Amino acid sequence: MLNPISHSLDNNEANLYQVEPYVIAADVYGQEPHTGRGGWTWYTGSSGWFYRLSVEAILGFSTAGDHIKIDPCIPENWDGFSLNYFHNGSNYQIQVKNPDHVQKSVQSIAMDNKTLEDHKIPFVGEQADHEIIVILGN
Repeated sequence: MLNPISHSLDNNEANLYQVEPYVIAADVYGQEPHTGRGGWTWYTGSSGWFYRLSVEAILGFSTAGDHIKIDPCIPENWDGFSLNYFHNGSNYQIQVKNPDHVQKSVQSIAMDNKTLEDHKIPFVGEQADHEIIVILGN
């Protein structure tokens, strides 16, 4: 009931909920005639926490001082995902590949075709595009 996407699993549910299924509503009404209808979307601060959960806990993206860390925890049926991160004029194009279909376990990280043994993606001073390949596996 609390997950907003569950309110749009079919047309009847979406028509009852009447608000965006990708936004966390502050209210879901329990009184007739509005039972099941969402309210106060985009108002609640929980959307910010939901975003952090998605980026940090699921995609595993975080920054720590002078580097980026990637340690995802994704559904095993995902083939991977990609994201771009802009920092001080540089674009870090991150592609996570999951050939073994695992939920966790970073096997290797390469930046601009160079393996990063410590799995830390350094911030570099030049303003340029950087290709990051993260491989998950056993």
